Amino acid sequence: MPSGFISTELSERCLEECHQGGPLKKCIYILCAVMVVGIALSFLGCGKKGEVGDKSSRPSAPASEAIPAAEYTPKVGTYGGQLILTNIANPKSFNPIIAQETSTTSITQYIFDGLTRVSGITNEPEPALAERWEVGPDGLTWTIHLRKDVKWNDGVPFTADDVVFTYRRLVYNKDIPTSSRDIFTIEGKEFEVTKLDAHTVAFKTPMKFAPFLRGLNQEILPKHRLEESVDKGTFNSTWGVDSKLEDIVGTGPFMLERYEASQRVILKRNPHYWRTDKEGNRLPYLDGITILIVPDINVSLLKFQEGESDFYGLRGEDYPTLKPLEREKNFRIFRVGPAFGTNFLVFNQNPGKNSETRKLYIDPKKLKWFTDARFRQAVAYALDRQSMINVVLNGLGYLQHASMSPSAGFFYNPNVVKYDYDPEKARRILTEAGFRDRNGDGYVEDSEGNKVEFNLFTNAENNVRVMIGDIIRKDLEEIGMQVHFTPLEFNNLVDKLMATFDWDCILLGLTGGVEPHFGKNVWHSSGQLHEWYPRQKKPATEWEARIDKIFDLAVQELDPDKRKELYDEWQLIVSEQVPLIYTVLPETIFAVRNKFGNLYPTAFGGAFHNIEEIYVSGK
Repeated sequence: MPSGFISTELSERCLEECHQGGPLKKCIYILCAVMVVGIALSFLGCGKKGEVGDKSSRPSAPASEAIPAAEYTPKVGTYGGQLILTNIANPKSFNPIIAQETSTTSITQYIFDGLTRVSGITNEPEPALAERWEVGPDGLTWTIHLRKDVKWNDGVPFTADDVVFTYRRLVYNKDIPTSSRDIFTIEGKEFEVTKLDAHTVAFKTPMKFAPFLRGLNQEILPKHRLEESVDKGTFNSTWGVDSKLEDIVGTGPFMLERYEASQRVILKRNPHYWRTDKEGNRLPYLDGITILIVPDINVSLLKFQEGESDFYGLRGEDYPTLKPLEREKNFRIFRVGPAFGTNFLVFNQNPGKNSETRKLYIDPKKLKWFTDARFRQAVAYALDRQSMINVVLNGLGYLQHASMSPSAGFFYNPNVVKYDYDPEKARRILTEAGFRDRNGDGYVEDSEGNKVEFNLFTNAENNVRVMIGDIIRKDLEEIGMQVHFTPLEFNNLVDKLMATFDWDCILLGLTGGVEPHFGKNVWHSSGQLHEWYPRQKKPATEWEARIDKIFDLAVQELDPDKRKELYDEWQLIVSEQVPLIYTVLPETIFAVRNKFGNLYPTAFGGAFHNIEEIYVSGK
């Protein structure tokens, strides 16, 4: 599953979802993708545009708030009870194949399984719908043995036909806009997926594919429910929020029971779920999950304070309010370090036009500004990131310079170009690029006399992002840019970013993870989520062509150190060219009600990575 999904939250990984809590997955924040989970990029190049090194402040958590250190051994739980979460956006659909936003994947993650899943404890792939596998001596052919005891939640057996259908008819279907196709394509070549028998599938990759097993967490969808819609060409509108919920069929621990727009999504226990505990009891233990849809994060906090929800992802400003209430309100706070995702400004560099109206997506004079790396570098130097941390995150945050989070570990490159706050340097770069105040009105104009002004959007439901957006507006006005800042409803923002391309600048976020290749849907020039100019037929710039090549080479390289060299270069290139202008990473802090057994939060998996084993204790 791709690392990039659009998310409503500031920056976490699918907890980095736009809802509060959930198993580990990879998504793109909306201006949060997520990326449940992060990637770091930057390029020093010939001219030194910023300082190299990592000076990020690192707030430390007391031992009482650390994640558990003991080895996890699940207990046999008891059936019953609900987990109640909150989400600050309605789902756009219930279709995980076409989802680009965590408002959808935060729900579908409980409904569907992949052939593997990534352990929230070890962060390594482990069997799911596949019980075992072998790889041939050529390193290209993988034989996947499926579980024989799996049923879809409508009672129909799961077979190899569903796997072949998912990859051949959905992932590799050019008429379906899925980011998964970016991940499972190497140098334009697809994987061969073949049914060997009812419970065995063969994958043959065109070249060696280093993260193959990790990539098999791609959700598998039911052929018997969806083949007709693919044949008719209606798949992209199938499983929308107005669908009959009984038609949305998965193999995951929960299934849809009710959806009330702007109110709640209710999931119920899947009676056919295949996992069992050590005594043979069918999981999950919980009767269901209720996701309350709230208008903004402040309401989410209020729901938690009043005992109406069981999980809350804290903003920095919430910490001094909630910390003294732990014992009285019966919850515990966990602090697990920098969020996995990334947060940034992105300027629209798409030179295309609307196929119906023939209108250009972006005003030509703005396109000229936004495609000038000097313009973007000036903006990067103008941002007072430390004020964002101090004022908005209450000091509980980290300066962000790269497209991978420090929490990503091995592939994170700390030696990227840094853009420390320096408004004078920003003004000098603008002057050198031909931008100056030509009429004394306080705003800079380009060489043709056009005043530099543009719109800035973010999602209105996230007041943290709105506050950061306001700081950015003021910072850019300090260097002579007029910024019209307008928070928008989340799904409206997603439509602008992914469909209409009707935007100038967006404050965005991506979920992230430890495997850089799963961000290919963002970084490859042809990617569905190459936000500044998506789905390019050929790279628009030399540096984008080099990143394309890096991703094609690195995924084939099995030596971890050589892979890291390639991904380090990718991160350096991005910091030089700044297609994404990074802001700050919040510390990942969350609170969980003291009512659950088998709760074992981790930095990789969040609070509920083992959702099927969680139970309500003391009932």
